[in-house]
Amino acid sequence: MTHEENAPASGTPSERPAKVRIHHLARAKEEGRKFTMLTAYDALMAEVFDAAGIDTLLVGDSAANNMMGHATTLPITVDEMLVFSRSVAAGAQRALVVCDLPFGSYEESVEQAVRTGVRFMKEGGAHAVKIEGGAYYADHVRALVNAGVPVIAHIGFTPQSEHALGGYRVQGRGDAATALIDDARALEAAGAFCVLMEMVPAEVAAEVDAALDVPTIGIGAGSATTGQVLVWQDMLGLRRGRLPRFVKQYADLRSVVHDAATAYREDVVSGAFPAQGQSF
Repeated sequence: MTHEENAPASGTPSERPAKVRIHHLARAKEEGRKFTMLTAYDALMAEVFDAAGIDTLLVGDSAANNMMGHATTLPITVDEMLVFSRSVAAGAQRALVVCDLPFGSYEESVEQAVRTGVRFMKEGGAHAVKIEGGAYYADHVRALVNAGVPVIAHIGFTPQSEHALGGYRVQGRGDAATALIDDARALEAAGAFCVLMEMVPAEVAAEVDAALDVPTIGIGAGSATTGQVLVWQDMLGLRRGRLPRFVKQYADLRSVVHDAATAYREDVVSGAFPAQGQSF
């Protein structure tokens, strides 16, 4: 067995595999270890997160909100997502790159889902895709996996169904917890190598994780999941306004960038920039 096959997904730099593969995430679940995921939409941020040891990079359809200024994830197209996917794949050397199948690109049929998933592998450089929805999409997941497209299933709050769900609301409370576990089991049986849960009560997410052999990823789903994911603009404090309860900010980049841009403007207006050192 090679060093790469032996190495854990997370750990000290000397322990990390040269390339994160699906089996590294599976081993994390088996061995009770955690792994990390952040969103990424461009090569430079992908390179930064990759160098920091982030195990998986999600090219989220949240690019619609965070990069394109839309109010929801719904407007983004496959062609637009492919640009972001290629960019992240170009910047990531070690991390596993996962791309969202955007709204309208898989719901119509199993065949549509496979066509879209194959495009993200062939044209987008993705290593896997993520699909939103419960047991209803088990056949879609199975067909994708059979076509050679690894799949992360996304249950709980699914942003593409925001209007059907009545807005941003916690899912899986009360009797709905059983249905959530059933969805997760059906998607695992269909071949999903991981199940992501969003905005699910921590105790329910723990039950789902315990019911599955494959690893789980949480966002607003407590600490029992194998992995955790955050949107990088939330995590690094670039977004303004009210943040979701599940976000922890590790920096205030908005203030840093604002102050730097203000200083640049003042230097240009005053004539301090460019100085002799910045001239030929």
